[in-house]
Amino acid sequence: MANTNITKKLTLVSLVLMIFTSVYGFNNIPRSFYKMGYAAIPWFIFAAITFFVPFALMVAEFGSAFKEEKGGIYSWMEKSIGPKFAFIGTFMWYFSYITWMVNVASSMWVPVSNAIFGEDTTQSWTVFTLHGPQVLGVLGIVWIVIVTYTSTKGLDKIKKVTSLGGTAVLLLNVFLWIGAIAVLIGNHGHLAQPITGLHSFTQTPNPIYAGDIIASLAFVVYALFAYGGLEAVGGLVDVTEKPEKTFPKGILLSAAIISVGYSLGILLIGIFTNWVSVMGIKNVNLGNASYIVMANLGYSLGTAFGASHAAAAALGAGVARFIGVSMFLALSGAFFTLMFSPLKQLIEGTPKKLWPGKISETKNGMPVYAMWIQAAIVCVIIALIAFGGSTMATFFNILVSMTNVAMTIPYIFITLAFPYFKKKVEINKPFIVYKTPLSANIWTWIVVLTVGLANFFSIIQPALEGDRQTTIWSVAGPIIFSAAAWFMYSRYEKKQYIEKPRQKKIS
Repeated sequence: MANTNITKKLTLVSLVLMIFTSVYGFNNIPRSFYKMGYAAIPWFIFAAITFFVPFALMVAEFGSAFKEEKGGIYSWMEKSIGPKFAFIGTFMWYFSYITWMVNVASSMWVPVSNAIFGEDTTQSWTVFTLHGPQVLGVLGIVWIVIVTYTSTKGLDKIKKVTSLGGTAVLLLNVFLWIGAIAVLIGNHGHLAQPITGLHSFTQTPNPIYAGDIIASLAFVVYALFAYGGLEAVGGLVDVTEKPEKTFPKGILLSAAIISVGYSLGILLIGIFTNWVSVMGIKNVNLGNASYIVMANLGYSLGTAFGASHAAAAALGAGVARFIGVSMFLALSGAFFTLMFSPLKQLIEGTPKKLWPGKISETKNGMPVYAMWIQAAIVCVIIALIAFGGSTMATFFNILVSMTNVAMTIPYIFITLAFPYFKKKVEINKPFIVYKTPLSANIWTWIVVLTVGLANFFSIIQPALEGDRQTTIWSVAGPIIFSAAAWFMYSRYEKKQYIEKPRQKKIS
């Protein structure tokens, strides 16, 4: 029986693939190149040094110290500072993943369309009397039900999908690296996007960002989003093989691969993509930038080695189909991890009496009832957006604006808990990186200031461009989410106070 349990534990490779799938988004590379060109690289390096790597080390210390806890980030903050602080931070963090699921469940059919047709045809899809967004909405609801049903069967089922997703992302990047180097060799060292000194890495070819320091500083939030998701695997410590050693190694190895991968990927795109002629044209946007870049890689491979225009174009369409399949598998892997991991941390870490009915109960190691409630909420929101017309679409845009800032603020909560965690000598810490209180405090404030200032510039940028509504809702989001969490926990505290025997309360 013991051997059976061991085989079900996450190994280092499985853990790294799960982290890689949850954090690393291939789309972030071509989208960053579209936004900033080579000028995105310094911001990714800056975000890695001042946020991702130090935060990853904090997560590794937390995870190894609380390897027996099932509550993930809630347990970390609760045992370091207190339960109300922990619940507010965890609730805000969890709600952002609800919005992520709503958004991705409908949009992930774009890569499916690219895989089948070589381009995005989703707006013209029809099924019976349904068309466009309605079809995507129905497909999204079906997808949520399938993923939820599969995930409730246990971690083994999820490991298979996440490993496949992680492998797909890895192959996609390998293709980018090998393909870009091949184009470089075929073009005798000529870069499609020339590097003319340091200037190329400090000024963007994108006229929207050129000369706008506020917009450039706001891009840091985009880099933070690209590195986001590491804390979501915090709840996997208890299902990791030899967690006190394997979990920190997995975190550190993943952080190194992801940090280098983003910067190198942006640099490689410039080998075969000229920003003005490929990314600067009218029909390119954030939604299709990845497919245009990779189709251009296929076309550039053909032309670099003497293929005809028709053959090179066919190769480009083939690559677009390949990225469609790969992105679908990658998004599927992320979905299967994020469908249960954030909820697992929220439910298992918090007091059971905070949740009514069977919500806190688990089966196969999963909070099954809570997962189906989560699926119902996500499906209802998807249906409202798909069938609600322009009014509901506007509502969702506001919801996304509210969540964008709220998604990174929990990093501040987790980071602020770290110095308190370090001071508690009663907590066994088998893995230590920050040896002194001073080093822990310095890196805590570096991370907090990075996230805080990035969010500040992200919030004020829309207002400076005349879009006050986005700025207002970006501020309102964290306030509403934290207020909801505070209200829920205050009700729980009041209920606990009433239920306690009077004599015990007095004593």
